[in-house]
Amino acid sequence: MVHVGLGYDVHPLVEGRKLVLGGVEIPHSLGLEGHSDADVLMHAITDALLGAVGEVDIGHLFPNTDPTWKNAPSRIFLEEAARRIAARGGRIVNVDASLAAERPKIFPHLAAMKVKVAEALGLPPTKVGIKATTNERLGFIGREEGIAAWAVAAVDLPE
Repeated sequence: MVHVGLGYDVHPLVEGRKLVLGGVEIPHSLGLEGHSDADVLMHAITDALLGAVGEVDIGHLFPNTDPTWKNAPSRIFLEEAARRIAARGGRIVNVDASLAAERPKIFPHLAAMKVKVAEALGLPPTKVGIKATTNERLGFIGREEGIAAWAVAAVDLPE
């Protein structure tokens, strides 16, 4: 039976941090603030996968109070979500995500992001959808104060 999960994440943009989205370091004057590498795309996909199988969210599995995860690459979180699904006899059908950022332009990096996400999940890139949009200069995203990501995941679990 196919189960669907939804994930969302947001982090503020700050000086002095690298900008990592989908496991890809993107040249920009600002980076995302967070305990790990703050990769909102990988965080949202992780939560979508965990939600599809009724697990707790990323913050419970990898709390920001645990020094183990300080500056950790978010690929670890995706890999753990995939491992938990496989341990239950499940199979990730596909994931689809959207990023919202005014700057930098995300489109030139989408193909590399798809490859990184697919590799972490053990999927072909054709099973990973990633899109990017702006917020039309509205709200905190429009003011370039942060970046947000939404994701859905379909997981086939045995009954």
